[in-house]
Amino acid sequence: MIRLVDIHKAFGPKEVLTGFSLDVNEGETMVIVGYSGSGKSVAIKHIVGLLEPDKGTAWVDGLEVPRLTRPELYALRAKIGYVFQFAALFDSMSIGENVAMGLRKEGKLAERDIQQRVSESLELVDLPEVEAKFPAELSGGMRKRVGIARAIARRPKYILYDEPTTGLDPVTSAVIDQLMVRMREKLGVTSIVITHDMRSAYTVGSRIAMLYEGTCRQVGTVDEIQHTADPIVRQFIEGRPDLELVEAGV
Repeated sequence: MIRLVDIHKAFGPKEVLTGFSLDVNEGETMVIVGYSGSGKSVAIKHIVGLLEPDKGTAWVDGLEVPRLTRPELYALRAKIGYVFQFAALFDSMSIGENVAMGLRKEGKLAERDIQQRVSESLELVDLPEVEAKFPAELSGGMRKRVGIARAIARRPKYILYDEPTTGLDPVTSAVIDQLMVRMREKLGVTSIVITHDMRSAYTVGSRIAMLYEGTCRQVGTVDEIQHTADPIVRQFIEGRPDLELVEAGV
């Protein structure tokens, strides 16, 4: 289980998170939505210790992340796959080398087993014959799928997806959505997805949380969010201008 408890984070005078709390249960896909620049990516970086909170704390499987030693943090990160917004593949490495990178760094598997894991991971994202290619030879959607393959290669317990459908056409976005659902169903992973794409959120989410002005405005099932009475949440999910908020006195 992942718990973010009263997270505060500022960068200089800019306060990004002002008491963000969220529980993510095992086996679910939690989607965090919110306006661009609202702090969604900042929030999940506390889970892997890429950022430390100014106040509050983060827990993963009963471990308080900000208090972990460096070796303990590395051990925790081995259980968490991270899919970056723009895939973050190394252009000078082949696709197979990109996917194998974490496994080789970990040093627990023989090379033959690493090659098998790479093939299995690429098969799971429907890219079985691209190991020898380089990132520049693939489309944007294919590179994102390779990013997912790299994240699942170590068979993590958790996967964090940072804007996985950004910059993709609707058909390719739908493919990525189905892959995220497949990772949950086939591998049993617990996921957190950062997005502002409500179509994607409704497709992949077990629950949806909205981050607004540094805190969790609302969290609920897809049905609860779709039928929310909160004017701020409704404005966002329906993509409305702020006229109705003025009428509502917000």
